[in-house]
Amino acid sequence: MVLDLKRPIIVFDIESTGLSIAEDRIVEISVIKVHPDGSREHKTRRVNPEIPISEESREIHGISNEDVKDCPTFKQIAKSLAEWMSGCDIAGFNSLKFDIPMLAEEFLRAGVEFNFRDSLMVDVQNIFHKMEPRTLVAAYRFYCNKELDKAHSAEGDTLATLEVLEAQVQKYPELKNDVEFLASFSERANIVDFAGRIARNSEDEPIFNFGKHKGKRVIDVFKKEPSYYDWMMKGEFARDTKQVITDIWMKYKESELKDLFNTR
Repeated sequence: MVLDLKRPIIVFDIESTGLSIAEDRIVEISVIKVHPDGSREHKTRRVNPEIPISEESREIHGISNEDVKDCPTFKQIAKSLAEWMSGCDIAGFNSLKFDIPMLAEEFLRAGVEFNFRDSLMVDVQNIFHKMEPRTLVAAYRFYCNKELDKAHSAEGDTLATLEVLEAQVQKYPELKNDVEFLASFSERANIVDFAGRIARNSEDEPIFNFGKHKGKRVIDVFKKEPSYYDWMMKGEFARDTKQVITDIWMKYKESELKDLFNTR
């Protein structure tokens, strides 16, 4: 089944030096752009991460430091990639927890503006886990009746992810062939930043989703322990997380100033 698209959708997968969103880097990215008329564009690029690839990651994706030493850095391809992805919705497998936060971090590190929150984001893994909890290899076997021979290569995983998404829409009548619906169905509930450090409570207020202040309103923590903001800004948190808490911090400081002037 061909996806019913109102605008192009990007399906992508990355391989990286490790699993830390804040510290690790992309070594390979593969992207398929599917247009509303069904036509496709496909790009796969290896990237010099400028840091060593961990042995654990090399064993998974098979890409060595030698393989990427002469490849362009992400900063060198970031602007053209952002322009090519502009105006598209986005899909991937486990993308909301890993691929999108990692890619967002690379864009921020490169100084290239790309706002993922302007796009609808479909996580094929979340759909799969809600319908048939498995891995991508099992999902490919289950939905497409094929074996995933190129698992853990960015290109192989990307192609499989697109096939699985199309098969999911065809298999389940309750899944509308509509990217807005699929994005809503597969979203991580109440998460504010891509890394999931900040969430929202039942009143739609930002709360911490980790550590000693988990479950507490961010604004309350800033009032009682303003140094916590500085600690996070100096810590090994993703740049996107730091942007989110900075936005909350600035609004908190603005409200403090208003209260000060109102009491005079």
